[in-house]
Parts: sequence; C-alpha cells; structure tokens
Amino acid sequence: MSDYRIKKPDVFSLPLCLDCGQAFRWEQQESGIFCGVAFGKYLKIEETDSELIFYDTEKEAFEKIWKPYFDLDTDYGKIIGAYDEENLVKAVTAYSGIRILHQEPWEALCSFIISQNNNIPRIKGIVSRLCENFGENVGKGFTFPSAQRLADLTPEDLAPLRAGFRAKYIIDAAVKVADGTVDFQKIDENPIEFGREELIKVKGVGAKVAECTLLYGFHKLTAFPVDVWVKRIMAEMYPNGLPACMKGTEGIAQQYLFHYRRNMEKQSRQ
Repeated sequence: MSDYRIKKPDVFSLPLCLDCGQAFRWEQQESGIFCGVAFGKYLKIEETDSELIFYDTEKEAFEKIWKPYFDLDTDYGKIIGAYDEENLVKAVTAYSGIRILHQEPWEALCSFIISQNNNIPRIKGIVSRLCENFGENVGKGFTFPSAQRLADLTPEDLAPLRAGFRAKYIIDAAVKVADGTVDFQKIDENPIEFGREELIKVKGVGAKVAECTLLYGFHKLTAFPVDVWVKRIMAEMYPNGLPACMKGTEGIAQQYLFHYRRNMEKQSRQ
C-alpha cells in the first residue's frame, strides 16, 4: 500500500488538532509521527512544513475517512479571520491550526462520558483499555467497540477499564444507542436542539457531554461545551455573553479559547 500526500492546508497543526482535548486515541512518536485508530482504520500521519503524509493510505480511504475526519474541506482561514474580539484574536494567533475533528458519534459520546471528572492521561488510559478489551485487533491497534458490542455487557464486565462510576453510564449509553432509543441518524439530520434532548436520555449525560458529542461527533459547530475552563473564560472574558463574531462557529471558537486559557494557566505556574 502506498502513502498518500497532500499539500498542507492553511490553518492546520497536527499536534494541536490531535492533542487539544477533543480526541483520546492518538499518540505521538519521537519522530513526530502520530498513530491512532478512527472509523476502524489504523493511521500513521506526519506533518511537514509543506505536506501532510498519510502512510499506507489509498486515495479512497483518504477521501472517505481522513478528509472529513480532519475537516479539510472547511475554510478555517475565513472563519478565524472573521473573529475580531480581542481575546479570541489572541487565542487563534497563539494556537492557529486547531480544527474540529469529525469523529465517529458513538466514540465521541462514550469518550466524553469517560471524560467526566477526569484528566486527559487517565481518559486516554480508560479508552485504550476499552478498545483493547472489547474492540477488534486491526494489526497495529484496536477499533473502538461498537454500541452493539457493549450493549451485551454489564457494568461489572467493564472492571478491567478501571472506569469507576462511569461504567454504568457507558453500558446505559450502549444499550440506548444499540436499540435506537437514542437515534444518531435523527440527531445528524435535525437541528442541534433535537440532539441535546436526545443525548440526555442517557444516564449520566448532562449538557457538557451532550455538547461535546454534538461538536466532535456530529460536527454541529454551534455546540458550545462548558467545563471548568470555559466557565472561567465566560467569567473572565465574556461576563456579558459571547461576542457576535462567534455566531455560527461557537464550537470552533470554544476550542481555541479552551486551549488558550488552559495553557495560560500552565505557563503561569512555570
């Protein structure tokens, strides 16, 4: 199988896309190459100054899976170029290159259930154990187990994950997605308000997990997840509400602001 190369898009950073808290299955090697599994496919991907290199990837897989996954058809330059509010300009200048990954909806829902009251290294560990125990081996990695696969299990079956209270929520989500109680196709086809109501049918899923699922799994760019960092952003930067320039792309703006505010905190400690 040959490698597939494309010109590096404007406003694109592989490390920022894959390591800014929106996906949990990618690991960076010492060489800078990232490895991970999405939509049942293992990928090695590298960014150079001028190219993105998709190793062992045919054009068909690139067009069908990786092009939409990395949101390569969206003009991020136009979007962030329209942001004219001071704090947002600082965020997109400091971390230009973040794109919203279009992940598989079930993986997004399950991953953000796991993310509750958790840190990124531990989330990655639980997700990794979930895939190793219940996914399919695709040679160099494991697929994310389907809702149908997990729906036949009990919370006790998930003990190897060391997921704690989240295990019962994962199983409840799997059952409701597998039997159609939570209908992904309808969420995809309907306005965002429908998805919000649909996803909170799952035990343990509140507004934050629902918004994350809608943003990262369904690519609904008006979704605006609010966690502890975003609460600080709202209190410190936008006590009177979000600026008008975000309208229609609130999810993209949120990701930049989230990464910016979180890194401000890290830098202040150094």
